[in-house]
Amino acid sequence: MVKSMTGYGTDQVQIDDTLITVEVKTINHRFLDFNPKIPRSMLFLEEQIKKIIQSYFSRGKIEVYIQIEGENLAQRRLVTDWNLMDQYVRQLKEIQDRYNLSGEIPISMINAIPELLSVQEREQNHRKLEEAILNSIDMACAQVLQRRIEEGSFLIKDIKERVNSIRNMVLLLKERRAVVIEEYRMRINNRIDEYVGDSVMIDSSRMHQEIALLAEKGDITEEITRLLSHIDHFESIANEKDAIGRKMDFILQEMHRETNTVGSKSSDSQIGEWTVSLKSEIEKIKEQIQNIE
Repeated sequence: MVKSMTGYGTDQVQIDDTLITVEVKTINHRFLDFNPKIPRSMLFLEEQIKKIIQSYFSRGKIEVYIQIEGENLAQRRLVTDWNLMDQYVRQLKEIQDRYNLSGEIPISMINAIPELLSVQEREQNHRKLEEAILNSIDMACAQVLQRRIEEGSFLIKDIKERVNSIRNMVLLLKERRAVVIEEYRMRINNRIDEYVGDSVMIDSSRMHQEIALLAEKGDITEEITRLLSHIDHFESIANEKDAIGRKMDFILQEMHRETNTVGSKSSDSQIGEWTVSLKSEIEKIKEQIQNIE
């Protein structure tokens, strides 16, 4: 089943006072590129999220967004470093005694020493919340996959039509080859008649040899055979269920190479026009398969 690499899916879940929103977005990429954009408190789930992504996709840049509103997965609390506090107080009292200083140790001293108080996050056991997040990612990925399949079906339909058009043009090239050889023969005969006429006897075997040499020089039989073989291979790959984008791209490169050879070999204007059309269709298909997984 052909799939594109562009898709979007989203899912939301409410757990008590917490609203979780998950978004999964995929775009073109040669390989599978997982790019999580999730809260720091959720980083411990990254590996599990990645496994879900890999179960759905084999190519493309995958962006995963997780937004949490409401109660967080961690509670913050104020922590006092009592050991350090005791040291500060003892030192201040020793300073008072040493220098006969009077007065109370001000409470503002605590704010002046940032190491005494700190805010720490204490993780809570929110197994139900974690499961909900992973389930939402799975749901969003399923949406993306469905959209990639739908878009892929449109792409492959258009590609198959273009490949069929390419096949028809190649068959026209095959038919034209025989016509070109005959045109070579007629052109040589006409030139002989024009410059020599009946005044000189022409060696027919030599003339046929010249025609054969010209025909061989512009012979595109092998290129046509390879092009038709590449087309058959391309169409068989289009029906495969696995990722096919890179396979198609390789075959199109070979088709483009053979088409260039046809254009460089032949001096026939009609073949030249069809060659230009062939390359145009191949390029259009190459653009489309960049979005096929």
